Amino acid sequence: MLSKSNLVAHVTKNVLIQSLFPNPNSPFFPSGQGRRFCSKEPTTPDSDKNRGHSHHYSGVEWENLLKPFDLQDLQKSLKFLTPYRLCKLLELPLDVPTSMELFNWAGNQMGYSHSFDVYYCLIDKLGVAAEFKAIDRLMLQMKDEGVVFRESLFILIMKHYGKVELPGQATRLLLDMRNLFGCEPSFKSYGVVLDILVTGHCHEVAPNVFYDMLNKGVSPTVYTFGVVIRALCMSNDVDTAWSLLRDMTKYGCVPNSIIYKTLIYPLCKVRRVNDALLLLEEMFLMGCVPDVATFNTVIHGLCELKRIHEAAKLVDRMLMRGFNPDAATYGLLIQGLCTSGHVKEARALLDRVSEPNVVLFNTVMNGYVMAGSLDEAKAVMHESMLRAGCTPDIFTYNILIHGLCKKGLLGSACQLVKEMPSKGCEPNVITHTILIDGFCKQGRLEEANYFLDEMSVKGLSLNTIGYNCFISALCKNGKVQEALRMFGEMSSKGCKADIYTFNSLINGLCKVDRMHEALGLHKDMLLEGVIANSVTYNTLINGFLRSAAIEEALKLVNDMLFRGLPLDQITYNGLIKALCECGAVEKALALFEEMMRKGLHPSTITCNIVINGLCKMGKVQNALEFMRDMIYKGLTPDIVTYNSLMNGLCKVERIHEAVNLFERLQVEGIHPDTITYNTLINGHCRNGSLDDAYALLCTGMANGFVPSNVTWLILVRNFIRVYNKKEPVFI
Repeated sequence: MLSKSNLVAHVTKNVLIQSLFPNPNSPFFPSGQGRRFCSKEPTTPDSDKNRGHSHHYSGVEWENLLKPFDLQDLQKSLKFLTPYRLCKLLELPLDVPTSMELFNWAGNQMGYSHSFDVYYCLIDKLGVAAEFKAIDRLMLQMKDEGVVFRESLFILIMKHYGKVELPGQATRLLLDMRNLFGCEPSFKSYGVVLDILVTGHCHEVAPNVFYDMLNKGVSPTVYTFGVVIRALCMSNDVDTAWSLLRDMTKYGCVPNSIIYKTLIYPLCKVRRVNDALLLLEEMFLMGCVPDVATFNTVIHGLCELKRIHEAAKLVDRMLMRGFNPDAATYGLLIQGLCTSGHVKEARALLDRVSEPNVVLFNTVMNGYVMAGSLDEAKAVMHESMLRAGCTPDIFTYNILIHGLCKKGLLGSACQLVKEMPSKGCEPNVITHTILIDGFCKQGRLEEANYFLDEMSVKGLSLNTIGYNCFISALCKNGKVQEALRMFGEMSSKGCKADIYTFNSLINGLCKVDRMHEALGLHKDMLLEGVIANSVTYNTLINGFLRSAAIEEALKLVNDMLFRGLPLDQITYNGLIKALCECGAVEKALALFEEMMRKGLHPSTITCNIVINGLCKMGKVQNALEFMRDMIYKGLTPDIVTYNSLMNGLCKVERIHEAVNLFERLQVEGIHPDTITYNTLINGHCRNGSLDDAYALLCTGMANGFVPSNVTWLILVRNFIRVYNKKEPVFI
C-alpha cells in the first residue's frame, strides 16, 4: 500500500466531496449514498441507532477514509475518474507520490486518456517540488500519447526552473519547444527565458537568445527590449544597449520610462552624462515621466565630473517641471559642491532646504573640515543644526574630531570626546581610531596606547585601520620589532591585515636594512591573499638598490611586470639613480628614454638625477644640453638642478659659467640656498679667487644667507692656506 498522507488538517470532508461529486445523484456513488453524504437528515435516536448498524458509509466512516487519505478505500468508492475530477484531486495538497499514484491509476481505467489539463496540473505540482526528471518523463509521455502541446505549459516549466535558479534548463526547454515538441515559442516564452537569464545572473547569454528570437521571425515587445537592454547594461555593453534603444521603432515598439531609466544609470556610471541628459530630455518628448531617482542619477553623474553648476541647473529644472527634490537630491549636490571646494555654496544651498536632515549637515561639516575651516564646521554643528532641530549624531562628532586631529589640536579633540556621553552620544570604534591615528602621526605613542586601553575597558576592539595606525607609526620610529608583534596579534583579534599593513611593515624593514625579512613578508602577503601593488614593489626595489643589490632589484622589476604592474615614475627614478651612482650613466639615459617612450612624463626629480649623474662623471656639457632639453619639454629647473650644474662646472674649473648660472637662477626667481653659496665659495677658493669668495659671502649674507659650519670651514682653511703660503685646501 502507498504511504498515507496525513493532510486532513488541510482538506475538509466537504471539499473532497464537492471536488469529486458535485452532483449528489451522480452515478459514481454507490447506490443511494449521494443523498446520505450531501443532505442533512433529521437526527433522532432511532436514526442514529440505525445508522450505526448500517452497511452504507456513515459520517464516522468518511472521517476514517479522509484522515489517512487511504487511496485504496478512495478507489473503491469510485466507479470511474474523469480528467476533470482528477484535476480537482491533483489541485488538493496531496504529496507527489500520492498524486503520481492517482495519475497512474486513473490512466489505467478503461476508455480513459489524460487531458492536457491533467498533465498541466501534475507538472505544476512536480515543478513546485523541483521534480524535473519526472517532468521530462511526463513530457515525453504526452508526446507519445499525441497530446497537443500548448505554450502555457512550457512557460509554466520555465518559471519553475527560474525559481530554483536553473536558467540554463529554461533556455534548453525553449530550444526543445520547437525541435522536440513541435510547439512554436512566441514572444511570451522568449520574454520569460530572458527574464530568468537576467535574474539568474546569466545576463551575458540573454542577447544571444534575443537575437535568436529575431532570426526566428518572432516580433519583440517593449518588455523584451527592456529585459535585453538591462542585460546589456549589466554586462557594461552600453553601446549595444544604446543601439537597441534606437532600433525599437523598427519593430513598432516605443520606449517606456523603465527602459529610459535602465539605460540612464549605466551611461552615468561610464561618465557618458551628455548621453544621459539627452535621454532625459527625450523622455519628456516621448511622454515618459522620469522619477526623482532618475534626476538624482544624472545629478550624481554631473557631480562626479565636477560639472556642479549644470547639476544645480538640473535641480532648478526639476522644480520648474513640478518635481520635488528629495533629501538625496540635495545631498548629492551638496556633496558635489563640497568635493569641488565650493563649501560656501553648499552651505547656502543647505540653508534653502526646507527640512534638512543630519546627513546634509554632516556633509557640509565634512566639506569644511576637508577645506581646513574648523570654525565654520563648529558653527554648523553648534548653531545651524540646533536651529533646524537636528541632533548631532556619532558621525557629526567623528567628523569634527577628525578635523581637530588633522589640525593637530589633539587636546581639543580629547575634550570633545569626553563631552560626547553627556550629549547622548557614546564614542565608538571609529572615534577612538581617529584619536589613535592623530597621536600616532605625531609620534605620541604613549597617548595612543592610553586610548587603546580605554577601548579595551569599554569592550571595543581595535580594527584593521587602528592596527595600521600603530604599525605605521612604530615603523617610522624605527620600532620594527614592536610593529611585527602587533602584526602577529592582529589575526588572534580577528583582524585581517590589508595591503597598507604589509606595505608599512615592508617599508620599516627596508629602512633598517632587514631586506631578507622584507622579502619574506612580501611572499607571506601573497599566501594571505593580499595582492602586492606598485608601492610594495617600489619599496622593496628601492631598498635593494640602497643596499647596492641591483640584481635582486631587477628580479623584483621583472616580477612586477609579470604580475601586470607597469613600472611607474618612482620605479624608474630609483633605477636611474642607482645606475648613476654606480657610474652606468649611459644605461641610466637609456632607461630615461624608455620611460619617455612608454608615455611616462619625467618629473624635475628624474631630470635632476640624470644631471647629477652626468656631472659626477665629468660630463658637464652633456648635463647642460640635457637641461636645455628639459626646459624645451616644459619642465622647469629648480634649485637642485642649478646646484648640480654649478657643482659640476666648478669641478672642471668653469667657474665663470657657474657664476652665470647663479645670476640666471636669481633672475628666474629661484632663491639660492646654503648648498648654492657653499658650492660657489668653494669654487672661487679652488680657483684661487678668495676676494670673490669673500664678496659672495657678504652679498649672500646681505640677502639673508646664513653661513653654515661648512661655509666657515671652507673659508677658514683657504685663508689659512694663503696666510701660510701653502697649496690650496679644498673641501
